Amino acid sequence: MKISSQNKRKKQYKISRVKPVDQMITGRAGLSLFSRYLEKTEVISRILLPRFEMLKKNKKGTSIEETFKQLFCFFMDGTSRHLSHFDHLSRDEAYAGLLGADFEDLISSHTAKRFFGNFVDPSYINEFRESHLDVFMWRLSLNKPEVIVLDLDPMVMDNDQAEKREGVKPTYKKRKGFNALQLTHEGCLVDTILRSGEKHSNSGNSAQKIIERTVRRIRTSYSGDVPIVVHMDSGFMDQKVFDDLEKLDIAYICGGKLYGDITDIMAGIPAKDWNRYYGPGDIEDNRIWEYFEFGDRRGSWKKFRRAIFTRPMNEKGVTLLPFTRPCQVIYTNLGQGTHVDKQLKKAGFEYLLKPEGIIHCYHDRGRSELTFRTLKDFGSEQLPFKKFSNNNAYYHCMVLAFNLYECFKEDVCHDVVPISSYPQTLRRKIIDIGAKLVIDSRSFVLNIPRAIFSALDFGALWQRSNNPPRLLFE
Repeated sequence: MKISSQNKRKKQYKISRVKPVDQMITGRAGLSLFSRYLEKTEVISRILLPRFEMLKKNKKGTSIEETFKQLFCFFMDGTSRHLSHFDHLSRDEAYAGLLGADFEDLISSHTAKRFFGNFVDPSYINEFRESHLDVFMWRLSLNKPEVIVLDLDPMVMDNDQAEKREGVKPTYKKRKGFNALQLTHEGCLVDTILRSGEKHSNSGNSAQKIIERTVRRIRTSYSGDVPIVVHMDSGFMDQKVFDDLEKLDIAYICGGKLYGDITDIMAGIPAKDWNRYYGPGDIEDNRIWEYFEFGDRRGSWKKFRRAIFTRPMNEKGVTLLPFTRPCQVIYTNLGQGTHVDKQLKKAGFEYLLKPEGIIHCYHDRGRSELTFRTLKDFGSEQLPFKKFSNNNAYYHCMVLAFNLYECFKEDVCHDVVPISSYPQTLRRKIIDIGAKLVIDSRSFVLNIPRAIFSALDFGALWQRSNNPPRLLFE
């Protein structure tokens, strides 16, 4: 019986050999969006260049502005966290085209090491911190929040497997590393201090200083009467911290330590005197807490402070037995007739003065702590240098790149990836795109496969990268 040839499938072609080509082909075409975003926002030229242009001793070599741009794109790329990766990139002509840089200006690992080696003067770190605040003021001027909620918390950077590093010491997590004190707002780092690993949360007066510095900047550059709320964990439970924050006319919500006398008193409170707080969420999985409000004064405190004792009643729809409930006490100056109370009432946030609002705001710290996970996903816990000054500069450069990544995600990529997505998601969807660079009329044209161009609406991404929100402060 004769078999019809029409039913036979056409034979698929298979790869038979490979060969190199001289064409400019790249696998990270999305970096062109971020590079153009950096140029058009003028963040580097207006914020960083005036502060660090003195690092350039002569006109030879890559400019300071170009070096910062390549460092930020290095962090955004995320292919490697080793500075030696710059040696590979410096041989890629397509990479230079993506960044809009001359091929001769691509930096090598030696250039990057010399650059970070220049930050021996501690004043340069202060300039980095002022740059963080500049970016923060830029976002405030765009979003115009009616109340500013900040979170203060330390972040341990695990360097246990690294060779001997200056400042790498045992941390409270029983791993050797650094301890960075970080003040965050809506997923970005407002200000930060890199410290050696043995420093605890409330070491010295770092907590008060970092908050005072930020509050002063908000008052002078954004608004003189916007209500400011800072929440902290129990590591900052200190009368000195509370007193200094009260002098700044700001609110604080701080976790407390469960001393024996407090738990004994709570155990004797009748069930009818406890109130209930219903957390946000689905009805089937809604969290329920019991709380009791009281005034507390520790042995060395000069005055009573408002305190709220909370204990969860259920978890994931399952009722918790009394001896399994993770109890917690919260201290705050909200609702005490202070100036910040009047500011909150005027702004329409009077609910924050009530126990339910205070508990909700403090529980929201969990979202703030996700910023640390995102930063580690974006950058690296392990710092590359042996000298603390070099690692300090590298860390602050990484933080700046991270803040700009958050701005880029909000301004350019909001309709492609969720604002809350992690860096790896953005990299896989937007950065890691195959493309070919061709020269047309003395300029580069980025040729992207039609399916990808259409799926991402790459044309719209390109337009937004070229027209980002400008810096609105002087």
